[in-house]
Amino acid sequence: MSIELVRQVFLWCAVINYGLLLCWFLFFKLAHGWMYRFHSRWFRLSAEQFDAIHYAVLAIYKIGIILFNLVPYVALCIVG
Repeated sequence: MSIELVRQVFLWCAVINYGLLLCWFLFFKLAHGWMYRFHSRWFRLSAEQFDAIHYAVLAIYKIGIILFNLVPYVALCIVG
């Protein structure tokens, strides 16, 4: 496996993950009421707790994308 192939894999992983992150964010912003009602059937959460959980997980997911996709991509661009 060449460095170029691994670099492309990391790039496409980052693109796909950012696409999922964007879809999740848009769904959260545009269908917030529906999502809250859907989740409140199973869990007792206030709207503030629901928002805090989603924003925290969105941030963790974004940090994961940066650490596990973009940093290796940039490192391979520097090395290659």
